[in-house]
Amino acid sequence: MKANPGGQIDPNEIVGREEIIEQIWDTLEQQSIRMNAERRIGKTTIIQKLCEEPRDGWIPIFQDLEQYHTAYEFAIAVFREVEKYLSVGKKTAHRTKALLKACGGMEVKGVFKLPSFSTDLPWKDILSSSIQDLITERSKQNERLVFLWDEVPYMLESIKNREGEAVAMELLDTLRSLRQTYGSIGFRMVFTGSIGLHHVIKSLKRKNYANSPVNDMLVTPVLPLKPEPAKELAIKLIEGEYISTNELEATTHAVAKASDGFPFYIHHIVKAMKLTGLEGTVKNVEQVVSQQLRDPDDPWELNHYRGRIRTYYGSELEPAVVEILDAIAVASNALSVNDLFNDLKNSGTLDDRELLIELLRLIEQDHYLMRNNDGHYYFQFPLLQRWWKLSRGL
Repeated sequence: MKANPGGQIDPNEIVGREEIIEQIWDTLEQQSIRMNAERRIGKTTIIQKLCEEPRDGWIPIFQDLEQYHTAYEFAIAVFREVEKYLSVGKKTAHRTKALLKACGGMEVKGVFKLPSFSTDLPWKDILSSSIQDLITERSKQNERLVFLWDEVPYMLESIKNREGEAVAMELLDTLRSLRQTYGSIGFRMVFTGSIGLHHVIKSLKRKNYANSPVNDMLVTPVLPLKPEPAKELAIKLIEGEYISTNELEATTHAVAKASDGFPFYIHHIVKAMKLTGLEGTVKNVEQVVSQQLRDPDDPWELNHYRGRIRTYYGSELEPAVVEILDAIAVASNALSVNDLFNDLKNSGTLDDRELLIELLRLIEQDHYLMRNNDGHYYFQFPLLQRWWKLSRGL
């Protein structure tokens, strides 16, 4: 196996994800899923495996939604995907085509031409009828559908910014309605994304959105690889790259620990050792990690953790979030809410304890922090804490 940091991984080379894949399929028997995952933790490879090797009776349909910025674009993208799947069996989306023809679409020499774009086009009807067309045909074959939708929060944020909060709310409600209408016959959705869906919904609630549009979907966290699978991946990569080592066990343990079990970082560490001609030793693993954490080109893309704070929390709350993370990063032990509140209050950054609690909840959802049994906060990933201290000069 070759190191391939950031590249597409062959499904046959995916390591340590058998358990969560089985959990996902088991859950889909009953309900839809929100896949709660930090970036670069391996959710894309999991989705890829779900598509490549579905359970019997399931039809997975994957779509990356980052490129769609209006509700109409999303509805048409779903329609096109439905048409593609139905065409395999020489079927077609009859309801949706009839709807689109009524809006100006037409069939020209066997090719269906969409109507000219207009904000008046009924995107909700197009979306609903497309899914209904597909369900109707596939249910005849006793097959169940699951849409694997990546970057759902990113698309919703784009729709909110371009078309307004009301459209984003309506889309969320429409998707929930579809799950409720067709859930009894096995129709499912899986949402994933690099932007936390909780941020999007929170911004909508500030505009009086009262619904809970995803509380019917089970949150399924994607965690880093456990120590043994992380070591297994490191071994496969070290051997696949023909890296010389006289201490394979110790070296792979060091790679697994230094990477926090993130496959992306494991690939990066081994690739760097290969490119620099280093032997596989514990010392060289530490040398590579230290150099890459300080690399101004940021090969591990860790600056994202700092850059996204303003996007998520706004310029007004950004200083408080950064100060919270600074304090926890340098603390020798986990910090309590009272510890953090006193620090923020004394610095003049924040004097609202309830707001601090809300911020900590969101920061925890964004995978920066965790709580111990006493409810005190510490960094979820030691590697991130190490980088944060370096990048912040702490």
